[in-house]
Amino acid sequence: MATRIDGKAFAAQLREKVAESVNRLKEAHGLVPGLAVVLVGEDPASQVYVRNKGKQTLEVGMNSYEHKLADTTGQAELLELINQLNHDAKVHGILVQLPLPDQIDSHAVINAIDPNKDVDGFHLVNVGRLATGAPGLVPCTPLGCMMLLKDQIGDLSGKSAVVVGRSNIVGKPMGALLLAENCTVTTAHSRTADLPGVCRDADILVAAVGRAEMIPGDWVKPGAVVIDVGINRVAGDAGKTRLVGDVDYPSAQAVAGAITPVPGGVGPMTIACLLRNTVQAACAANAIAFDLD
Repeated sequence: MATRIDGKAFAAQLREKVAESVNRLKEAHGLVPGLAVVLVGEDPASQVYVRNKGKQTLEVGMNSYEHKLADTTGQAELLELINQLNHDAKVHGILVQLPLPDQIDSHAVINAIDPNKDVDGFHLVNVGRLATGAPGLVPCTPLGCMMLLKDQIGDLSGKSAVVVGRSNIVGKPMGALLLAENCTVTTAHSRTADLPGVCRDADILVAAVGRAEMIPGDWVKPGAVVIDVGINRVAGDAGKTRLVGDVDYPSAQAVAGAITPVPGGVGPMTIACLLRNTVQAACAANAIAFDLD
């Protein structure tokens, strides 16, 4: 039976460390990190995410700035807001909640954010920094996955890692982070030949495809560490819904050495890493050593 990797507990510890770092910045430098979150429209899931981000930002002692715009907002208006936030010294991190309404080009918006305030790590400059091993802001979900992996395994050098999924948000940056830790990395996707066989070779298996319970236990190498990034809502009992990952947890748990559950695995790490990235950005902007690495 696999070890259950408790992302919720790890994220709580990380938030405590962030709060301690924020307190040190206040006492030693009079600096309060600030995170601005921009929400366009009224997507219910996005509203929940933004509310949780604002709540946790305040809980660790940082300043939270929320900007809620109507779903009819034009691209020019949004870009003007981003320009203002780029030049606001109180704002160290900027996050624009995705998805955006159809009339707005998300790529243009992401790349209008100052790369040094891009706490999501999606700006092309930060993508390039990650790919070339330069210091920069790293996407929150892959960063959280790496923290869980290092905590579970320690040194990742020489491990065979398979990332199932090639999205810009998780799959590609996850592969880059694993490569930086000297893993042998395979990025698998919908066109991969013999996907089950590829997965069975993995010491580290990261599932990030967005398809409910797609990966069964017989795709998992015995003793492998499985990181399930998927969050899928499926029909449950009595007409209710429940959350499941991209991995079939019961069958995979019987084979793996360690596995993240859904919920309570990778999910809580994302906001915790967002808060960490905001502290990193605040330190970099003020030439202060960052103490959360």
